[in-house]
Amino acid sequence: MIDLSLEHVSKRYRVPRRVERRGTRSLMHRLRSLGAKRDEFWAVRDVSFEVAHGETLGIIGHNGAGKSTILKLLSNVTAPTSGEITITGRLSALIEVGSGFHQELTGRENIYLSGSILGMRRREIAAKLERIIDFAGVRDFIDTPVKHFSSGMYLRLGFSIAAHLEPDILLLDEVLAVGDAAFQAKCLDRINELHNQGRTIVFISHDLGAVERLCARVILMDHGRMVAAGPATEIIARYQAVGTSYTPSQSHAVADAVLSREAEITSVDCYDADDRPSAVFRTGAPAKVRLNYVVHAPVPDAVFEVYIYSVIAGLSGPWCQMTSAGPEGEGMSLEPGTGTIEFETGELGFLPDMYHISVTIVHRNQALGAAIDYQPQCLTLRVDPGKLSRGSFYMPHRWRLLSPAPGPSTEESGHLVAH
Repeated sequence: MIDLSLEHVSKRYRVPRRVERRGTRSLMHRLRSLGAKRDEFWAVRDVSFEVAHGETLGIIGHNGAGKSTILKLLSNVTAPTSGEITITGRLSALIEVGSGFHQELTGRENIYLSGSILGMRRREIAAKLERIIDFAGVRDFIDTPVKHFSSGMYLRLGFSIAAHLEPDILLLDEVLAVGDAAFQAKCLDRINELHNQGRTIVFISHDLGAVERLCARVILMDHGRMVAAGPATEIIARYQAVGTSYTPSQSHAVADAVLSREAEITSVDCYDADDRPSAVFRTGAPAKVRLNYVVHAPVPDAVFEVYIYSVIAGLSGPWCQMTSAGPEGEGMSLEPGTGTIEFETGELGFLPDMYHISVTIVHRNQALGAAIDYQPQCLTLRVDPGKLSRGSFYMPHRWRLLSPAPGPSTEESGHLVAH
């Protein structure tokens, strides 16, 4: 039995062009021009697939690949431009955790409100109320307005409500970007439980490890098109192979006006301990980032920088920076020609997650917003569980026993709790 079916589905948006002001044209004239000039953007283009009853299907791809648009089409948030969608059974979608909350209402009141929005009846919510509260771990604050909740409490309660839905078909978009590692494990267990109950699940996530554990079949999206579908391990490996290296295109995300281009980054690659290209690492394992570059004009004070961001947390700020700057911030002298610089860590400190890498070349003490060259989000890396750690990151270290007197076997590697 087929619960979901998409046949040649496409979704087009019309994006207004920016019209530059010239001379003394009137506001009305410029508004007419703005309305007349629109570009077409196809968020999804000619996508066809089926999801069988009881199947958990994963959808992966880069940001902007069309994954979330597919879920919005399936949940009737937006309508397709062309094609046909067939749904058999009761469907619920969790596209944005906690999106139905009212800030002035308490956690308990928001359970009823959000549950109703997600399709639960009041009697059903009342029967599941205690389980929802316990799952979220917010019992001490359940009668407090959610505007006073921490972001973690807010998201945990939102997921807990959705996790106790009992639809025939459940759509999940990045729901594992919630809470700490322990709560994410509870989320995975709950999704597995729903799968074992015979629910049909469509699961979107940048957490490829979770996709691989939960989904037997995966679809790979790229710029709105479905480019591959098949067993999870095979499709994830194909996606990761694209992420192991990066060669810049002619276009840059940063305006030319702020890039001097005295030198340019020509490629970025990641390598594992055996010097093999890789996009998958483990916490505590060795890793290398290698930048190839070309110098067009002498640079007396160049500094290379590698920034690493959490995919889930977004680009609000880097999780860490690696830099070639000296102790006093001094740069290096570059002469015209080609070169390679490598950043290496003996023990990767990141916890399991997905990460973006951005790289840049700057002058020493260069003003913020300017650079010699900048390549944003060059690579996407996945970090799987490795050395045990609790907190925000793994701290490489060694320990030794001082009492009784240290012997030949009393010095070991370990881990440090970091918050």
